[in-house]
Amino acid sequence: MGTFTLTPNLATWGIAGLATLGVIVRPFSWPEAIWAVIGAACLVLFGLLPMGAALDGVAKGTDVYLFLIGMMLLAEIARKEGLFDWLAQAAVRHAQGSATRLFTLIYLVGTVVTIFLSNDACAVVLTPAVYAAAKAAKAEPLPYLFICAFIANAASFVLPISNPANLVVFAEHMPPLSRWLAHFALPSLLAIVATYAVLRWTQAGALAGQEIATDAKARALSGTGRIAGLGIVATAGVLIGASAFGLDLGLPTFIAGLATTLVVLAIKRGGLVEIVRDISWGVLPLVAGLFVLVESLEKTGILTMLADALRRAAQGDPGTTAWASGILVAVATNLVNNLPAGLLAGAAVQAADVSEKVAGAILIGVDLGPNLSVTGSLATILWLTAIRREGEDVSAWRFLKLGLLVTPPALILALAGLLLLP
Repeated sequence: MGTFTLTPNLATWGIAGLATLGVIVRPFSWPEAIWAVIGAACLVLFGLLPMGAALDGVAKGTDVYLFLIGMMLLAEIARKEGLFDWLAQAAVRHAQGSATRLFTLIYLVGTVVTIFLSNDACAVVLTPAVYAAAKAAKAEPLPYLFICAFIANAASFVLPISNPANLVVFAEHMPPLSRWLAHFALPSLLAIVATYAVLRWTQAGALAGQEIATDAKARALSGTGRIAGLGIVATAGVLIGASAFGLDLGLPTFIAGLATTLVVLAIKRGGLVEIVRDISWGVLPLVAGLFVLVESLEKTGILTMLADALRRAAQGDPGTTAWASGILVAVATNLVNNLPAGLLAGAAVQAADVSEKVAGAILIGVDLGPNLSVTGSLATILWLTAIRREGEDVSAWRFLKLGLLVTPPALILALAGLLLLP
């Protein structure tokens, strides 16, 4: 009987592992979504996951799909209406010919965008603007584009809305904003500063050799561009309000993005086909496939095992458990992506009923750990998709070499800021 139950579990784990490996490595240069969907389809075809359970898994991602569609609509309409070009010219003028000043300006803007619009929004909305800024400055774009990838995760636990994973980990046990800030303000600050310091150090050579153009002329922003900008600002307000009332973020974001797009298109009297054509829809089947993989893993009983192990460890030595959990989860997010890792970790945290310190350490691991690899988080995958649209690319190995330098000090300092305080 044990062999009978173990064999399907091993097959499920194997397929999920291979699918995840495909997402990370991208054999044959196929998009990440193809590997996630193939893995999900194999689980159903081989009878390891009932079709109904697979559809349930897809349905669990509805809030994420709505959130992403809303953000992609905002980003695309802003790009087409020249908002990013206008912001780029402003950034170049304020940089006053200094590559270092431009780097710092972009980092500060990325921090603000992540805090108030979320890490996924930073990847989707800010990346095209940063590429436009580098192009306007006649500078090599990658040192500045790396900022978008790393700050999207480093600043993603300042507020509950800064990362949708925060809402997953704490679920109905979300602490009030005052207690959230008491726990995560210092860890967030340490992570943001440490990430900046290491990024600045690693990119020093590239920045030193750059000549930043100073002839970016001020150009008036069109009326539709202003509407796109107001739509993004309004979305930030909507997200903060929704979070304060404990509401899901997907539908409000979708409505805000759709409303902004429709207003702009109504003024222009056309352009819908171009908007729909240019959005990176492939991210949606990727997310759906990952949700199905998580559903299959839950069916094997791995969630119960994780919750039991976490409960026993926390009862024995809470401090060591918090440190170990934060670091292990940080590593795990890069093996399976932080979306499934966050879903499993969040469910385990709720089932084990651990202390806020242990839950906080796990959340930091889920949020910050993905900076290690290019497929560690959905935000980084969205960033990779965005830079490919601009003709840039970063291999998994190149990102890993940079992530190995950036992530450990930020992670250790953030955990210390959380766990060493009373």
